[in-house]
Amino acid sequence: MQQPRENEVSVLRYGHRPGRDDRMTTHVGLTARALGADQIIFPDNATQPAETVTDIVSRFGGPFDVQRTDTLNAIIREWSGTVVHLTMYGERVQDVTKKIRERCLHDHPLLIVIGGEKVPSDVYEWADWNVAVTNQPHSEVAGLAVFLDRLFMGKELEQEWADAEHVVIPQACGKRVVDAE
Repeated sequence: MQQPRENEVSVLRYGHRPGRDDRMTTHVGLTARALGADQIIFPDNATQPAETVTDIVSRFGGPFDVQRTDTLNAIIREWSGTVVHLTMYGERVQDVTKKIRERCLHDHPLLIVIGGEKVPSDVYEWADWNVAVTNQPHSEVAGLAVFLDRLFMGKELEQEWADAEHVVIPQACGKRVVDAE
């Protein structure tokens, strides 16, 4: 895996149970892409989610990188920037996001770790920040979405998608998807 760029935002899905977690792991990747991350790093056994997210990138645009690895722990331990672990046991998102933003969006790559099953205590130790959205149990996809929106202060919602085959046309009712020009 290549070294991250200085202000790159990456999401690492920690753990995946094939069959059981396919939909949730896919949604972690789609949420990371749609809300401003630069890449998703899936566990090596998350074949179907990686294929689905790669297909979405090819059809609806990027840039967004999809990686698979069997060295999740090494990536976290050796990350050259800041590691944020999203967990219901962490510090409140509203108390720490500004500090994380000031540090990471200018000159440090950011790795956001999202658990898929029981996360070992080592991950809590390796993280620079353990961050919670509400300190209550809920979906890791919801936690990632809230964190990314707060990190980027809503600017990710204006993102332009390069090399898209299809473009969704916003409208009040119905669906409209057109071929990109």
